[in-house]
Amino acid sequence: MKLENPMSVLVGCEFSGLVRDAFIAAGHGALSCDLLPSELPGPHYQGDVRDILNQKWDLIIAFPPCTDICKGGARYWKEKQASGKQQEAIDFFMLFVNHPCSRICIENPVGAMSRDYRKNPWPGWSMQVIQPHWFGDKFTKTTCLWLKGLPLLMATKPMLNGGEPYIPRKGKKAGRPNGSLWYQIEAPGKDRSKNRSRTFPGVAEAMAQQWSKL
Repeated sequence: MKLENPMSVLVGCEFSGLVRDAFIAAGHGALSCDLLPSELPGPHYQGDVRDILNQKWDLIIAFPPCTDICKGGARYWKEKQASGKQQEAIDFFMLFVNHPCSRICIENPVGAMSRDYRKNPWPGWSMQVIQPHWFGDKFTKTTCLWLKGLPLLMATKPMLNGGEPYIPRKGKKAGRPNGSLWYQIEAPGKDRSKNRSRTFPGVAEAMAQQWSKL
């Protein structure tokens, strides 16, 4: 697809390449960036996003690490606050909040940042909570989007029965009692964190299609 005014899009902290490729398919120039190599071939900067963050971008979509600020790890927050890890994660998140780019999306689960935002909203920003099953992916995974200069995402392929929990607490089974949707949660391992952090294809496509209309 060739657009009259394609955007220059930075997808920060993305190793999957899914959001990057969705914007490329929609006709934009997109670059993903992460400390890890890209799982899919395509334009990718392997390194610290701060190396390229201050280049000229029309749209920034960021997926800052959530390990030290997500609600799922709240029982460890005091320890992480004492060690400084949580503040480091917050400071990194705020790099994107304070960036002058006119269009920014920051994705993170419910946690310290959503709590603080509700107490003290940032001028010019809005927060949206989405689910993957709104966009045709069969899972439930409560996800927050912070948006500046961007409209809320509209559901594209809502599933009437909602979705199955996506990798919830380790060691438990999730699904429905009739057995048809039961599945074994992924065992702890080196790739578990990566698998939990991937963007769902339906969400990536919705971002590219809806925000291309700006």
